[in-house]
Amino acid sequence: MQKNLVIVESPAKAKTIEKFLGKDFKVMSSFGHIRDLRKKDFGIEIENNFKPVYVVSPDKKKLVSELKSTAQKAEIIWLASDEDREGEAIAWHLSEVLNLKEDNTKRIVFHEITKEAIENAIKHPRNIDLNLVNAQQARRVLDRIVGFELSPVLWKKIKPALSAGRVQSVAVRLVVEREREIQQFNSESFYKLSLIFLVPNPDGSTAELKAEFPEKIAQKETALALLELLKTATFKVQDITTKPLRRSPAAPFTTSTLQQEAARKLRFSVAQTMRVAQSLYESGKITYMRTDSVHLSSLAINTAKAEITRLYGEDNVKIRQYQTKSKGAQEAHEAIRPAYMNVHSIDGPVPEKKLYELIWKRTIASQMADALLEKTTVTISHSNGNHLFTASGEVLSFEGFLKVYEYSDKENDSENSNSKLLPPVQLHQALNMDTAQAVQRFSQKPPRYTEATLVRKLEELGIGRPSTYAPTISTIQQREYIEKGNREGEERQYNLLELSKTRQISDKTKTEMSGVEKAKLFPTDIGMVVNDFLLESFPNIMDYQFTATVEKYFDQVAEGELEWVKLIDQFYKAFHPAVLEATAYSGQKVGSRLLGNDPKSGRPISVRIGRFGPLVQIGTAEDEEKPLFASLRKEQSMDSISLEEALALFKLPRELGSFEGKSLSIGNGRYGNYIRHGNQFVSLPEEFDPLEVSMDQAILLIKNKQEEDRKKIISSFEQDPELLVLNGRYGPYISKKGQNYKIPKKTDPATLSYEDCLELIEKQAGESTIKKGRKITRKSPPKNK
Repeated sequence: MQKNLVIVESPAKAKTIEKFLGKDFKVMSSFGHIRDLRKKDFGIEIENNFKPVYVVSPDKKKLVSELKSTAQKAEIIWLASDEDREGEAIAWHLSEVLNLKEDNTKRIVFHEITKEAIENAIKHPRNIDLNLVNAQQARRVLDRIVGFELSPVLWKKIKPALSAGRVQSVAVRLVVEREREIQQFNSESFYKLSLIFLVPNPDGSTAELKAEFPEKIAQKETALALLELLKTATFKVQDITTKPLRRSPAAPFTTSTLQQEAARKLRFSVAQTMRVAQSLYESGKITYMRTDSVHLSSLAINTAKAEITRLYGEDNVKIRQYQTKSKGAQEAHEAIRPAYMNVHSIDGPVPEKKLYELIWKRTIASQMADALLEKTTVTISHSNGNHLFTASGEVLSFEGFLKVYEYSDKENDSENSNSKLLPPVQLHQALNMDTAQAVQRFSQKPPRYTEATLVRKLEELGIGRPSTYAPTISTIQQREYIEKGNREGEERQYNLLELSKTRQISDKTKTEMSGVEKAKLFPTDIGMVVNDFLLESFPNIMDYQFTATVEKYFDQVAEGELEWVKLIDQFYKAFHPAVLEATAYSGQKVGSRLLGNDPKSGRPISVRIGRFGPLVQIGTAEDEEKPLFASLRKEQSMDSISLEEALALFKLPRELGSFEGKSLSIGNGRYGNYIRHGNQFVSLPEEFDPLEVSMDQAILLIKNKQEEDRKKIISSFEQDPELLVLNGRYGPYISKKGQNYKIPKKTDPATLSYEDCLELIEKQAGESTIKKGRKITRKSPPKNK
């Protein structure tokens, strides 16, 4: 009989824990949740106090049987899933499904997988916290109600296969509203005036001192007039002020701040950060990665202090205990930190190394002394007016935490670099101006969200919790409501007024790239239409304050202050009638926009969502003549397309002529622009305008595609034209009737005969049959949640 059975939710976690426990312990994994709400229907008995109907998923039945059998033989069962609400729910489901008895079932939690933490948890077990379980149930039930009741409304009003979620819809709203702010933004130009002075150094060399006019100059005429004044002016140092500055380190990482900093410094997506962090946690390298607490344990602080003293000296130590600002902080009770502060780096995959180093530096820096700086501001006056110019610089007098970690709250770390050093100047010293220039600048539109800044905004609004940020960001992209992408920007002109050394003013027009964006979040047309419909029909669901308030209610359930059934009942009584009202309204589908009338036929031209995405329509279904349709181009938007641009779409397909005895045309379809050559389709690269691409260009693209296809084919056989040996992305392979088969690594694919190919196909087909048979009798559990 096995004395102790420990059940965790992850096989990686199980492997790590096994190393710390003796032979009396057997560690098994549940591979995440073993059961969930029934999928085939609502999965909730509305009339029975919203009772959830849970079912064990088919691919977990074999695993559940094994867990149940092992549990029956064990003296003590230890449920060791994660310490947040999700983990508590997993432990409760295990207890329910495995029919565990309270007298020999113990719940243990730990926020780091170390020998000390595991042993301490076993010494201090507790019962399953039903308040935490109910908080998770409340979230799951409420989100199921929203999803199951809203989605059919979207199918009826917009298009089939759409879905809606409570937190996800609010996240989409944020991105949509930011996009419309940008569309409505009118940039205003102004001039920034700067002067370059040549200042002698003590060694006889000359240094540049750059001073700026602190005010924006609205008009070009004003900038020119000021430059005219400076032509004959003399300059002197009117004032020098020096004041000490102190910079303090940032708090240790929470889930949100880790996602934001990993995006800025490592260019990780939110989902990638959480995958890597989970791997680090499960291998015992860091503490639990889903937390909104900045607290550090006394053990962590003391070990950090010892490490700082050893590395940098005692004068670099400053012990701090940060306070969690988030009102709803409820997940893990410590910040994300290394399990062992004396381990500066780790072995393993590169992403894990980078993220671990970031966490180690941030944690160590949080317990280090402030950085001390001196900021000097030089004020310069001139003889021809009362305008003042300023030059600022900083000197780092004590590095403190900056020895280890430079924190930036900006997307571009380079923007946060220290100001330049100033050359030595004296009060009332006369200065020699070398040149001056007034550069036309433009007010900046609101920045689009990145994944990291969207997480920060959700956190600021109190929407979601550490466990929901990454799934929310991933879901809205998977549903194609939001897309992450780059924009190359556009070339724009700006004006440069320059006063030269010879005191001549030049007026030049320069060009620069504007609006370059990388890894930003853009709403799709379907995302904007869904957002507008939900905002009009379900304002509560889309309200930021309401969504944040629901999160607080979940917190109250977790604290035992509110019954979860009452919370759901209150929500449902307000929500369900709104769903019925929206469903009953028999108006036309939403999301269409009238652009004008077709100059040829006089029929209305509108833009709307079709089965395969946004399209332009000439005419209506009621017309005697059938409507005409054209898909929008990838770079076009339903919100901004004009009547002229819409009419241009009907110039496609565009016949170019004939090539190799087959017709050649340019078209636009569901997946973008293409060239059609007979029955062959070739994607048209983005740099080509489908309305302007020439016959010669199209032929060249077709020839290139034909050459690629020829290189792809290594061998073909007269005996069977559908049997081919091909070059693929991951190496050579055999293809037959749409099925692919591997070629052994040591085999030269060019030497394979028809018989050799058939032999390999037969062998692999047999292996596949055996594998399928195994799957019928034993299904492997899926990966961790």
